Amino acid sequence: MAISLSAILLLAIVLVILIRSGRLRVGPAIAAVLFGFFLASTGMAPAITRFLNAVVDTVGQINL
Repeated sequence: MAISLSAILLLAIVLVILIRSGRLRVGPAIAAVLFGFFLASTGMAPAITRFLNAVVDTVGQINL
């Protein structure tokens, strides 16, 4: 749950920055948000969540 909230917050910040800088228009941003919303209700949502958790675990194990 904490990873999801962090990812949502990070992506929201990136989205706002892109819209304010003019690199992303509001129309495509809304389309991307709606795509994500509807994708979350499909059968692919658990696989995407597992993939993102695996990426976070891998990054967390990297020792610099």
